[in-house]
Amino acid sequence: MKPFFRKGLGLLLLIGCMAVWMITSAMSERDRRQRTCQGKGSLDVTITDSLQRQFVGKGDVARWLEKEYRAYAGLPLDSVDLAGIEKLVQAHSVVRDCQAWLTDDGILHVRLSQREPVVRFDDGSNGYYADATGFVFPLQARGSADVPVVAGAIPMKIPRGFKGSPADASEKAWLEQMIGMINTMRGTVWEHNIVKITVTPRKDLVLIPREGREQFIFGEPVRVEEKLLLMKAYYESVVPVHPEYRTVDLRYRGQIICRK
Repeated sequence: MKPFFRKGLGLLLLIGCMAVWMITSAMSERDRRQRTCQGKGSLDVTITDSLQRQFVGKGDVARWLEKEYRAYAGLPLDSVDLAGIEKLVQAHSVVRDCQAWLTDDGILHVRLSQREPVVRFDDGSNGYYADATGFVFPLQARGSADVPVVAGAIPMKIPRGFKGSPADASEKAWLEQMIGMINTMRGTVWEHNIVKITVTPRKDLVLIPREGREQFIFGEPVRVEEKLLLMKAYYESVVPVHPEYRTVDLRYRGQIICRK
């Protein structure tokens, strides 16, 4: 076969394939418009970190959609606002991220992950979590997190139901220092041996250990590693000789001041 005819035949085959693809795509699109989204009974919800945290259940997502998105069941597949559904689900403070998509069988799929608290605050009238990024969100009716609790005269004015980062620069800085302190203690003996952290009206932190009767006056959440080393030195060098002390002041650089 001459080259001219081979090229012509190839061009005809290419045009034919493109025509078949265009016809098939048009039929597929028309078929998709005719298909509708199924109801909440077939809603598929995946919570990727459900073994670690149980703030959100599949029923919660179904209720959110029913209440806030309203009619998605029965809509043509190309009429469902997937970006709106993702935004709706992520608007709930405990949800970190969300993806939503539809399959050709009309099933709406929602995959989400939850925020991971690193610390819990309790000022006596309001309780809330903060994650590692400094995002504050309310305690949840469903589930709880085993994280350090900071109570007392917390120098942040967080209204009930608030979510987000503190707007006040000094409050935000203090929160970042507290999260840094918690992260420094994580993975050490202090993570489980310190059962409570109290903030005094002077903004001093007081650490209460699980064992012993001492209270450690930690001061502000700065020079954390140095102060933890001083606590270690206290247990190793002071307690064996003087177990009677009840207050251990760590606020001054390089010093341990003990009081009965």
